[in-house]
Amino acid sequence: MRQVIISIIGLLIIGGGYMVKEKFAATERPQREKPKKAISAVFTQTVKNGDTPIKVTASGNLAAKERIEIFSEVQGIFEHSDKPFKPGVSYADGDVLIRLNSQELRANLLSQKSNLQNLLVGILPDLKFDYPEAFDKWQSYVNNFDVNQILKPLPTPSSDREKLFIAGRNINSTWYTIKNTEERLSKYSIYAPFNGVLTEANINKGSLVRAGQKLGEYINPNVYELEAAINSAFVDLLKVGGTVTLYNIERSRNWTGRITRINNLVNPNTQTIQAFIQVNGRGLREGMYLEAVLKAKNEANTIEISRKLLVDNSKVFVLNDDKLELTEIEPVHFSDKTVVLRGLEDGTEILDKMLPGAYDGMQVRRFEK
Repeated sequence: MRQVIISIIGLLIIGGGYMVKEKFAATERPQREKPKKAISAVFTQTVKNGDTPIKVTASGNLAAKERIEIFSEVQGIFEHSDKPFKPGVSYADGDVLIRLNSQELRANLLSQKSNLQNLLVGILPDLKFDYPEAFDKWQSYVNNFDVNQILKPLPTPSSDREKLFIAGRNINSTWYTIKNTEERLSKYSIYAPFNGVLTEANINKGSLVRAGQKLGEYINPNVYELEAAINSAFVDLLKVGGTVTLYNIERSRNWTGRITRINNLVNPNTQTIQAFIQVNGRGLREGMYLEAVLKAKNEANTIEISRKLLVDNSKVFVLNDDKLELTEIEPVHFSDKTVVLRGLEDGTEILDKMLPGAYDGMQVRRFEK
């Protein structure tokens, strides 16, 4: 009896399971929706052709237009300067940069002048009797002779006989010897040739200076030149007097310069020419790195876009019926960040920012600003 009950219960369980299965099988399963394909939004710009200026860029370091390297032509002890002889010190035009001790040479010069004075006094009696017409001018020269002043030119002889007489008394040779000593004495003092600043100083006061020794460098800090290497292809477009915009390395400041010289020599290795740009203004310093932007010419019927929008350097993406279309263009000029191109009609929509993974025929939509 027990086995019959167990069998009946088992049959009921199996039957109930079958009925549940049939019920679930008859229930319709909901259909999964297919995922919609995502359409990328793109930024666009409308082509408007016009005259685009072609800009040539170059860079270099500023150098003072007026610069002198200070050398000594004589030997002596550095004893005086109107201001401390140190880098960064400014001098006015005519200030003493360096004065060397010249007492020995100065004493020798006085001795030579005294000797000339004696020679002149000695010829006066002969001039009075033999050349009376010349006596007054030589008497006046002797009366005004001062050994402490710069030697004045000798009186001009009135005749050949007078000229030979003066030369025979060794006056001319003595006069030229004194002038040579005066010229050498002047080299013991070095004066500032213009308002400027000392950028290099190699000696200190009290130092022994030798002939030919470099003493320092002196510049005019108000006018600078930038030597720029320009592609020789633009040599016919550059003109002396043309304006140039100069930027510092951070591009936070700019100055306007002017082309003052153009070298005719083309560098055989780089195929560039040298253009010298003069500039002045506040904030400029010797050795400062600047970038020069020169406006070379205008290209008609062109536009300028970012180089990042180029594909294979000759194509751009055009938006046509909400699809990207790869279109051939004609590059006219490349710069570091932009390209000037021709070949797109006015009103054509092109990408303003490059879309990662873009391809020809890609479905897109305009980004609503």
